[in-house]
Amino acid sequence: MNKVFVIADIHGCYSELEKLFGKIKPDTEQDTIIFLGDYINRGPDSKKVIEMLLELKQHFQHVITLMGNHEQVLMNYLQGKDREFFLRMGGEQTLRSYGITEPWPESLAGMLPLSHVKFFQELLLYWEDKYYIYVHAGLKPGIHMSQQPLDWLLWAREEFVDLEYQYPKNVVYGHTPFEQPKIDKNKTGIDTGAVYGGYLSCLVLPERKFIRG
Repeated sequence: MNKVFVIADIHGCYSELEKLFGKIKPDTEQDTIIFLGDYINRGPDSKKVIEMLLELKQHFQHVITLMGNHEQVLMNYLQGKDREFFLRMGGEQTLRSYGITEPWPESLAGMLPLSHVKFFQELLLYWEDKYYIYVHAGLKPGIHMSQQPLDWLLWAREEFVDLEYQYPKNVVYGHTPFEQPKIDKNKTGIDTGAVYGGYLSCLVLPERKFIRG
């Protein structure tokens, strides 16, 4: 049976990602690997994380990468906007991982590898299969997937996590860190706070089991 492996909120924690990936061992042709965003910021090795994800995309046939709020802020910075906000979001660590030092530039245009910029530009806002919807932060109830607002997809927290609403499929999400995966009737939160002293988790479907990094 084909499996789905879901990982959220790496935040520059390359060594933790490498350790976790050594445990899950997906099949290169049959299985799907879904990353829920927030690959960068706060942790020390954002560049190495992106390099690893690019390598995985070459090696595995089915790798899905979603956008997180930290990637959205980075894209704004690439366009010369919201530099201070990016830095407050842990962006200094990301810049240093790319060899960029103070004084921080007004824009990152031309300062990141083109393959990395293309990676960020091609991130998806959500993914859906027969049984699950995968998203970085949350879904606004009663709204079609094609019309979901960015502030819910990328930034929602308690207004989504605490919501008792029957979505058409179980929603797998990251963004909001928990001490251990949060399993609700119609939602599954898998951010276990690796960059905050926790650990990376991988949800394995259809078994609905977790592998801890």
